Amino acid sequence: MKKKFRTDILKINEKRPNHVIISKASKLICSGEIIAFPTETVYGLGANALDPSAVSKIFEIKGRPSDNPLIIHIADMKTLRTLVSQIPPRANRIIKKFWPGPVTLVLKKSKIVPKITTGGLSTVAVRMPRNNVALALIRKSGLPIAAPSANISGRPSPTTATHVKDDLDGKIKLILDGGSTEIGIESTVIDMTQSTPMILRPGGISKESIENEIGKVLFQNSHIGIDRKKIKIYRSPGMKYRHYSPKAHVMLVEGPENDAKSKIMQLAEKLEAEGKKVSIMSASKSLKVNSEKIQYMGRSLETIARNLFANLRQADKNNIDVIIVQGIQYNKIGFAIMNRLKKAAITNIRV
Repeated sequence: MKKKFRTDILKINEKRPNHVIISKASKLICSGEIIAFPTETVYGLGANALDPSAVSKIFEIKGRPSDNPLIIHIADMKTLRTLVSQIPPRANRIIKKFWPGPVTLVLKKSKIVPKITTGGLSTVAVRMPRNNVALALIRKSGLPIAAPSANISGRPSPTTATHVKDDLDGKIKLILDGGSTEIGIESTVIDMTQSTPMILRPGGISKESIENEIGKVLFQNSHIGIDRKKIKIYRSPGMKYRHYSPKAHVMLVEGPENDAKSKIMQLAEKLEAEGKKVSIMSASKSLKVNSEKIQYMGRSLETIARNLFANLRQADKNNIDVIIVQGIQYNKIGFAIMNRLKKAAITNIRV
């Protein structure tokens, strides 16, 4: 899609959103335009969720397949009740504990939700963000806002307004710049239409935290991803298509720490001998390679998640050919981090 607009970028304080800026943004939403705005997870590309014409612009701008459902963002329970046909008791318990927050519920949709918003499904994905800019925008517009990540489909999700501009400059009229996002990876998506709730996409709230509230929860077919051959219906974003990929070739190395480090060093030496520009992403500071090649991911899972997409995008800015990533443990939001890395990687190596 060629540039059509001058894209304005307006800085806005997340703690005290400027009402004039919010008013301008909401008018664009109400008139059928698309804007980018911050949430606590990643930046969203927002449109009136009930306007098929506006929603279609999201798919066009992103280059997103039309069978990939969108998440609707709301600011109150009254709106939720208009979008869904029923709210199961366990869904209410999740809402009470985690909303506003990074949990998306998949529920049976009501008749007012257009098929284009749900990818043609009978279910709808809904969440209430906890970012004050997002909430103010939704309330001022008086509309539920459909908002996938504000990037070109397949690229790493945007966690700053600059990331949005890199992908969508000239394609949308407005970017609300609320600074870096708090969490850095997308929401957890959980299907509440089944007898046992199922996590379709791991995210900012862990499986363990959800199970503490509602009991047993399943992962979709595997603990971090999906067996696409067995899935016929994709009820959540991030399930069907390759995602989160920088231009560089991503190699993910998993296994015992010492074995993984040894393999990473071997790979780096081999690739550099072939003339490749290599970057290494690791949570370990003990890798014995040139420190200039290392992107330290951080000590905590929260820090790794917050910086993950920014690190992938920075590698592209540095014209890196190959990114070698050391896998992390599958626990808590480590599942979500590894889910993103598995989808970003072209080469997966287990040692």
